[in-house]
Amino acid sequence: MIILDPLLRVFMIAIDLYIWAVIISAILSWLVHFGVVNTRNQFVSMIGEFLWRITEPALRPIRRFVPKFGGVDISPIVLILALMFVQMVIGNIHRSMVMRAL
Repeated sequence: MIILDPLLRVFMIAIDLYIWAVIISAILSWLVHFGVVNTRNQFVSMIGEFLWRITEPALRPIRRFVPKFGGVDISPIVLILALMFVQMVIGNIHRSMVMRAL
C-alpha cells in the first residue's frame, strides 16, 4: 500500500495530462485548418509536431473503427471518454484498497 497508493496517483495525473494533450492537439489542428495559426512559425510547428507524436499512436487505432461524421474526426472525443473510463476504474480500485486497509 505504501508504494501502490502514490503510484496510482501518479498514473491518474499522467492520464489527466494526456487528456489535456489530446484536447490541445485537437484545438491546434482546428486553428491550423482554419488558418488562424501559421505552421511556418517554428514554435507552432514544434508544438504541433510534439502533440502529434504523443497523441497519434492512440488516435490511429480509433480512427480505423470510428467513421468521420461529415468530415469531423471524433476520435479525440472517443479517446478522452476511454481515458476517463480508465481513470474511474483506477479510482474505484484505489478506493477499495483504502477501504481494505482501514
